[in-house]
Amino acid sequence: MATPLAAASTIEQQELTLTPVTLNVNGTTHSLEIEPRVTLLDALREHIHLTGTKKGCDHGQCGACTVLINGRRINSCLTLALMHEGDDIVTIEGLGAPGALHPMQAAFVEHDGLQCGYCTPGQICSAVAMLGEVKAGWPSHVTSDVASQRITLTDPEIRERMSGNICRCSAYPNIVAAIRDIAKGSGQ
Repeated sequence: MATPLAAASTIEQQELTLTPVTLNVNGTTHSLEIEPRVTLLDALREHIHLTGTKKGCDHGQCGACTVLINGRRINSCLTLALMHEGDDIVTIEGLGAPGALHPMQAAFVEHDGLQCGYCTPGQICSAVAMLGEVKAGWPSHVTSDVASQRITLTDPEIRERMSGNICRCSAYPNIVAAIRDIAKGSGQ
């Protein structure tokens, strides 16, 4: 009978099984060969070298790893890369670039919606998707009239919808102000 140490050694010696996957990230196709257990977050950071998406808690609790999949926000640390073949994946790098910022990125800068900046990519991706949810008429837990076709994006509504994104520096008032500014500009 093998000892636990011998069993671990045997596992280490086994050849890794790599699986081909093609990911469409920020409009560019990336063909990878990865282990089936690689998260989308690790594929983005370690294999595609897009480091704007941050690894915070690695448990889906902080939102630092939020990216957009087919326009919807998702914690990339909680999903496997192989699950997103054929999906349209957008990271913070795909929203805008220096000199051509996405309006939400510009609003975060204008309203000083960041301090250390670690959570900011996830906050911005989440805010962009959140505005899409509001436009689609999806209510939140604090929406006063869930049957209404038009949701008023109040500060409590913004806070509730962004509650999955933690800012350890507590820049929340400025984050809410940035989102409110963009929401007003888009008629929400």
